[in-house]
This record gives sequence, structure tokens and C-alpha cells, in this order.
Amino acid sequence: MTDTPTEPSPDDLPLLRLDEVSKSWAGRPAVSGVSLEVRAGEAVALVGESGSGKSTLARLALGLVRPDGGAVAFEGRDPARLRARADREVRGRLQFVPQHPRGSLNPALRAGEAVGFALRAHGVPRRQRTDRIGELFRQVGLAPELARRFPRELSGGQLQRVAVARALATGPALVVCDEPTSALDPATQRRLLDLLTELRERTGTAYLFVSHDLAAVARFAHRTLVLRAGRVVEQGPTDTLWSAPQHPYTQALLAASGPEVALRDPNVRTTVEPNEGPS
Repeated sequence: MTDTPTEPSPDDLPLLRLDEVSKSWAGRPAVSGVSLEVRAGEAVALVGESGSGKSTLARLALGLVRPDGGAVAFEGRDPARLRARADREVRGRLQFVPQHPRGSLNPALRAGEAVGFALRAHGVPRRQRTDRIGELFRQVGLAPELARRFPRELSGGQLQRVAVARALATGPALVVCDEPTSALDPATQRRLLDLLTELRERTGTAYLFVSHDLAAVARFAHRTLVLRAGRVVEQGPTDTLWSAPQHPYTQALLAASGPEVALRDPNVRTTVEPNEGPS
């Protein structure tokens, strides 16, 4: 087993704080009294079965919905109250990688235009955007030539990297990833997780990582919260939960995941594979 990942200093203020948040849909509780914190350079995972409240927590963290109770703060501010123009700097530091990037990208825009739109929305001058787009594509392991392709011309793994490039365009402090590996084959999953880890090591970006894939969580997250029916049943360092789970639900999740769930130190430096070129 690898060494325990180094936790951020407890003296650091959290980038993201959810304090006893609750949310219901059509009168049915989706999240009940959940609290969590994410600090700079930290990867925190949310795991649980479908309907456990993971994606609702992600939407609350992004400010896409407001809690019925409790409070959400990103860098000390309520993300649901950030205004598009006046608060675009703060909004740019909180970004999102969706589960299905093909559905989140405008099919009429080339991949580079989708990334450039994020840059334009945050005030990057036109002359700088082209260079920045090429830099971002190289950063996520894509050949800059792929920026000229439409979403329909890219593979699932390439689209997910475009989504990561778009999220990183504004230099975010925190990226919320909602099931980012669920539609990818195992090899592409590993490459994407290595990429996110390498970027975290290089830039200090923090992640809130929503997943039902416990093997991916073991590979990536420092800490994990286990959700069941909208409540946290267990939480702690990922290696502790995986090696000695206390709650029967956590034990059942791990047992159902099989022997491929192995721990890997999220602080171990990785190498991103050479740029994917046109094929």
C-alpha cells in the first residue's frame, strides 16, 4: 500500500465549504444536512449509488441551484449569487467538467471555439486567445490541430480532454467533476485521471470529484465522503476508508466493486502521455 497522501494544512481556509446543506426535489429529499470542505490542491470525492445525492451536491457547489437549508461558500461567497459580469473573475475560479462532454459542447462550434468562448467570456483579448487555446490543448495532451475539429469528429476521450481544457481556460482554483470517467474505456480513464493529477500537482487546482467508480476514486482522491439517500454515512482519508471501512454501506460498496479497487497515492507524480494527434 502507498503512503498516505499529504493533507493540506488545517490552517488553510477552505476554497469550498458546504455547511449542513439540504435540498429536495418535488418534495423528496435529495440531500439532508451535508457538510464538506475542499482546500487548495486537494481532491475530495463523493461516492454512492445512483440517487445518493452526489450530483445534487455538485450542483449546489457550483451555485446552479440554491439549498433549501444550510449555506454554500466558494472563497467566502455564495456561488448562486455571483453575477455574470460583475463577478466573472470569481466565477472563473470555479469550473465544471460534465459527465457527458458531447452534450455540453455546442455541435456548431469547433473544439477550439468552445474553449475560446470561455476565454472571451472572461475578457481575454482576441489576439491572446489563439495562443492560449493551443497552450491549453497541449496541456491536456491534445494536438493543437484538433482545435479545428467539430465535436462529432472527436472521440469520447478527446472530448473529455476538451472539456477539461475549457474548464482550465480561466485558471480555476476549484474544478467540480461530475462522473468524468463514466463514459470512457479503462485505458482512457487512466489517462484522464493521470492528467487531472498532473495538473493538480503543477497548478494547485483542487477538485470535487463525483463518481460511482471506486477504482477511479482510489486512484485520484485524498478524501472521500460516502453518501446514501442524501446523507453522509462515512468520510475520511480515502486510504483509511478503503482499507478499514466502518459502515456496512461502505463495506458493501467496496465489496461490489471487486478486487480492481486498489489504492494509489494521489501525490505520486505522473506523466501525461504525448499529445493525441489527428487520426
